[in-house]
Amino acid sequence: MGNCLFSSTRVDSSQSPHATSASGGSRVSSKTSRSSAPSSLTIPSFSDTSSMGCLPTPRTEGEILSSPNLKPFSFSELKNATRNFRPDSLLGEGGFGYVFKGWIDENTLAATKPGSGMVVAVKKLKPEGFQGHKEWLTEVDYLGQLHHPNLVKLIGYCSEGENRLLVYEFMPKGSLENHLFRRGPQPLSWVVRLKVAIGAARGLSFLHDLKSQVIYRDFKASNILLDGEFNAKLSDFGLAKAGPTGDRTHVSTQVMGTHGYAAPEYVATGRLTAKSDVYSFGVVLLELLSGRRAVDKTKVGVEQNLVDWAKPYLGDKRKLFRIMDTKLGGQYPQKSAYTAATLALQCLSTEAKLRPKMSEVLAALEQLEAPKTASKHTQLDQQSIPLPVQKSPIRQHHSPMHLTPSASPLPSHKQSPRAY
Repeated sequence: MGNCLFSSTRVDSSQSPHATSASGGSRVSSKTSRSSAPSSLTIPSFSDTSSMGCLPTPRTEGEILSSPNLKPFSFSELKNATRNFRPDSLLGEGGFGYVFKGWIDENTLAATKPGSGMVVAVKKLKPEGFQGHKEWLTEVDYLGQLHHPNLVKLIGYCSEGENRLLVYEFMPKGSLENHLFRRGPQPLSWVVRLKVAIGAARGLSFLHDLKSQVIYRDFKASNILLDGEFNAKLSDFGLAKAGPTGDRTHVSTQVMGTHGYAAPEYVATGRLTAKSDVYSFGVVLLELLSGRRAVDKTKVGVEQNLVDWAKPYLGDKRKLFRIMDTKLGGQYPQKSAYTAATLALQCLSTEAKLRPKMSEVLAALEQLEAPKTASKHTQLDQQSIPLPVQKSPIRQHHSPMHLTPSASPLPSHKQSPRAY
């Protein structure tokens, strides 16, 4: 999207147990069907753009693709808009496909001559059979109906023959991953990091607070895109899942996500809840604090896994500096950093029920940004998120996702889109 529009390389465990992405994580899937997509495929629908969604109802592929909010593009239109998908239009490459810069007319949305009109990002899916099509359709369904300032805007799609494409708003600053981990971009200041965390938290909180709850399921730095003002927007809804309904406490599903970000109880049992997203948010918050990847195989021992390495320092004011990003140059408020660190520690609790709700996480972060002016509707009595939490977190706990990602066949600079 923009400069980054897709997640890291997907892993089909039935064929290849190991893979890695430029974001330092592996996309994990417990099963993948290779059959062609049936025309009767239905996806749970969330047909409300406000915070008050109605109950999900299955929709056929035809109903999903007839969304009045989306423009159906022809393949030839998108070929013209992207200079025939020429290499110099390529913004990035990932496990699901390629992202190209394109141009369309701002009013009619028709493809225009490259260099004129409105810039868009066009994701071209690799033909990977049923699973790839299903996730493509899931993204069309969710982003065709859910609209929020912190969700990336889907403009339209192309479904023509074997071609599956998506057209999004262009995000000029690329992904959070690019700014945190790549050489070149100016290091993010503390103020910008907090702004990004708040924006991402707003996006997740919106999804979780819908009457028909949506669990994002693949929250990570490469899926957080940044506009020209560093406002964060969530992208890639291919793994999104309807939350539990009625008296159900969780959704049982095949384990899919990214190594290093997925909640341990979800990986171990396949039981998915909104608290799984909260854990993933804690990992990203930790990445914002430390400037380190969730999984980094260039490190040695415990330092390869960010959560395992950082947890012992998060609840200790005197030791917190040991995990803070050196690129900040010490330019951050120590009190705020400690509060953010203890909040991350709560999100990373090994017991899902002990993690705060995203609405509570959002309120706590907004208090850090503007303690006296945080909006009333998201303010939270600090007693509901006791800070700090335990000072000696359990160190011997490791995620049950026992994977050792190997080198990816894709060049690292192409797997995750570049920042320009």
